[in-house]
Amino acid sequence: MLSRVAENLYWMARYVERAEDTARLLSVNSHLMLDLPRNLPLGWAPLIEMTGTLEAFRERFDTFDEQSVVHFLCADTQNSSSILAALASARENLRTTRDVVPREIWEEVNHLYLSVADHAENGVSPRRRDAFLKNVIRSCQTLTGLIEGTLSHGPARTFIELGRQLERADMTTRILDVRSASLLPKNPEELLPFENLQWMSVLKSLTAYQMYRQQVRLRVRGPDVLRFLLQDPHLPRAIACSLEILAHELQWLPRQDRVVATVALVRADVIDADIQALAHSPSKLHAFIDELQVGFARIHDTLSATYFVNSEEVPRVTQRQGQVQGFGVEEEGD
Repeated sequence: MLSRVAENLYWMARYVERAEDTARLLSVNSHLMLDLPRNLPLGWAPLIEMTGTLEAFRERFDTFDEQSVVHFLCADTQNSSSILAALASARENLRTTRDVVPREIWEEVNHLYLSVADHAENGVSPRRRDAFLKNVIRSCQTLTGLIEGTLSHGPARTFIELGRQLERADMTTRILDVRSASLLPKNPEELLPFENLQWMSVLKSLTAYQMYRQQVRLRVRGPDVLRFLLQDPHLPRAIACSLEILAHELQWLPRQDRVVATVALVRADVIDADIQALAHSPSKLHAFIDELQVGFARIHDTLSATYFVNSEEVPRVTQRQGQVQGFGVEEEGD
């Protein structure tokens, strides 16, 4: 497989995962705002922090009101992490490499992009928002099913899986970082108002609430949620599970020693983490998650250096002016 094709498939998967995760965040936050008292200082600003687009948002909007945040994350073409922009990039990356995947995969990505573009043009109103977000999530899941059910086990599938898992792990760390900053009390004996409800929203944003109740069998508490989302080896969106899948998929590729070693180091940090200490110190947890995100960037850089064409030699599919605001790793640029 050409390295350019591998890179485009890798980024296609990252962008699709990004669109799905952003839709999940918006959907769960919308429902959470209905359950919480109006005077509770939660709001919409945390969503901007989770997606790593705070500076870009402040350049264009004065306040973190619902309308501005929803438009910025759903339909703003100048925000590369918006659902519309992410799907546009996924579509463009796949358009030039669609001969290596079944036609149904290309048709699903194309259909999803056109559907989102149509909704964005007409405006994502509060009344239509829930159906719009559910459609994005369902279509992304359909795409995942098509890849699992129709794409042969080979390099194309491997690079798609690498992109999906790395993006997924990065988003999980961002959700934990932003939410835990306001939910983990500095005093272990302190019970924050509506803490249980907000930790439930963290689990639901990762579709992990029912699995948590089945496996943990305790009421929803911060330390237990952290342990479950960081270290559970079986939950698809847990960081340890994503890194394990990354390591497994790399075994199918040549010259994977350096990348596998990098993934193993990051995964060891996750497995060996002292969850109780992190749960009782928001500052320690923040520093730990910063280290994980640096580790994810290192995995990406090693992958890129090993398998992808140097961007200075061959232009990539998606060209942008300046540095793209992304999810913790440097993305495609000029």
